[in-house]
Formats: sequence, C-alpha cells, structure tokens
Amino acid sequence: MNRLADLFKIKYPIIQGGMVWCSGWKLVSAVSNNGGLGLIGSGSMYPENLQDHIQKCKRATRHPFGVNLPLMYADINEHIDVIIKEKVKIVFTSAGNPMTYTKLLQENGITVVHVVANKKYALKCIEAGVDAIVAEGFEAGGHNGHDEITSFCLIPQIKSIIDIPLIAAGGIGSGSAMLAAMSLGADGVQIGSLFASSKESSAHDNFKNYIINANDSDTKLTLKEITPVRLLKNEFYDEIISAYNNNATKNELTNLLSKGRAKKGMFEGDIINGELEIGQISGMINSSKTVSEIFKDLIKDFNIHNSRTSSIYLK
Repeated sequence: MNRLADLFKIKYPIIQGGMVWCSGWKLVSAVSNNGGLGLIGSGSMYPENLQDHIQKCKRATRHPFGVNLPLMYADINEHIDVIIKEKVKIVFTSAGNPMTYTKLLQENGITVVHVVANKKYALKCIEAGVDAIVAEGFEAGGHNGHDEITSFCLIPQIKSIIDIPLIAAGGIGSGSAMLAAMSLGADGVQIGSLFASSKESSAHDNFKNYIINANDSDTKLTLKEITPVRLLKNEFYDEIISAYNNNATKNELTNLLSKGRAKKGMFEGDIINGELEIGQISGMINSSKTVSEIFKDLIKDFNIHNSRTSSIYLK
C-alpha cells in the first residue's frame, strides 16, 4: 500500500493543487471521485464562499477531499473556523509558518500537510509536527519559492532529511513525470496546471485556452520583491517588465499587482489585463480534458513507463 494513499484513504497518490480561482467544488469532487485527493482553493474565497464549496463538495462526493489554506490570507481565522465547523479532515497549508496552526488543526482531527520550497522550511515542518510535506519546485505555477530550486533537485534533498510522507509538486503533468518524482523519493505527486485547464476547473475558458496555446518559454517567475509568482506572458506581464525597466519601487509593484488581477485574468477571463498564474508544464498541455480523462492518461502513462524501466538493468 502506498503510504500517501493510506494516509488520505485514496486510491491513487495524486493530489490536485488547491489553486486560486480554479479549484472549486466541481473540480475537487471530480478528482476525489476518480481516486485522487481534491483540494478546495480557499485563497480566492471569503469564509462564506468556502463554507458553500465545502458543503457542495460533500454532496458531490463520498470520498476524501481537503482544503488548501494559504496562511497569509487576511481571513485565516474565519477560514479555520469554517473548516473545523464543517469537519474537513485534510488541510494543506502554505505561505506561512507551519508552527502557527498545525497543532490547532490536528487537535480537531485534521491531517495537516505543509508546502515548502527548501530544506530549511521542511525542517520547520518536522518541528511543527505536520503529517506530510509538499516539496514544490521552481517549475510550479502561482506563488513560488525565492530560491528557484527545481523539483528534481528539491525532492531528493528533502527526502534525505524527513521520514514522513513526501509529495512532489512543480512540473508534473504526466504519468512518466509522476514516476520520475517517485523514483527520487516522493510518495506521490501534487498536480496543478493540468487540472487548472480541465473541463471541471472553475477557471474561465479564456484562461484555459491561453494555457493550451502556451509554449515552453511562455511563463516567467517574477515579482520576487513582493512574493514570487509564475505567470503566463501577456500584456499585464509586459506592464510588470516595463515597471522594472522604469525602476519601480516595491510599493509601486505591489499596487500594480493588487488590483484584483488574478481574479480578473483567471476567473473573469481578461487575458489582457489579468494575472495568469500557471506552471512551466503548461507548454505540454494542448487540450482541455475532463478529470476522468486526465486520470486515465496519468495512470496509463505511469504504468507504461514503470513496466519499461523495470526491465532496464545497468551492468
């Protein structure tokens, strides 16, 4: 039995990233119904919205699902109250100190997983007593680590210092990539971009089509002075580059980013003025598929490459 699948009581060690504006109850329940673990992206929700999505997800699936909880969110305490009230059993925390809320969540019967981008924060997770860790590489979409450590470098380094389940994230969009991550020591994977483009994703179709048409060099990690974020290149991205060229201050960059840009781009479909967060793997996504189709492709590809590599011997 895979120990990650055993921890979450799921069929496959595949976690859907809790992405802002993409991870509503329809996507989450579809992932859980197909044997993975769906995560509601609470970072783009008010507490009452989060409660609504949790309740709808409960009605749409009998399988485990969780909530992704960015710790920097303004309504964090209200979100935690909702999660406890609704008896959510799994929470993935990110963008903050795991010491702050891990104990409280666990005291309420919640399995806690924290997302990290380097060894330093992995050790903080161990100190905090989390149940599992996500090692998210530089390739990932959305908010990212400062250090630009790639997944293939990060996974084995974190694996070497922990003995709790390890989830690999960043640049994983196929069964073969899943197998590679697990070969490096991960117990399973977290996938974002592939699910962001899915039929069940709550993202706008304009954003999904922009992902599908992206090439391998069409994303960039930027705004490291504020909080690093990987974006698809568009007119808004060009505004950021222009601001840098004009020696913009940190406050000016913050003002540029804080005009509801992510909602505008990813949820409302303004691909000109909106912020389009997606991972480097977007260059490999060429169609919008249902979650069921995505799972079939992942499992088939994983098993094909697993059978091939098992017959290779080095002498």
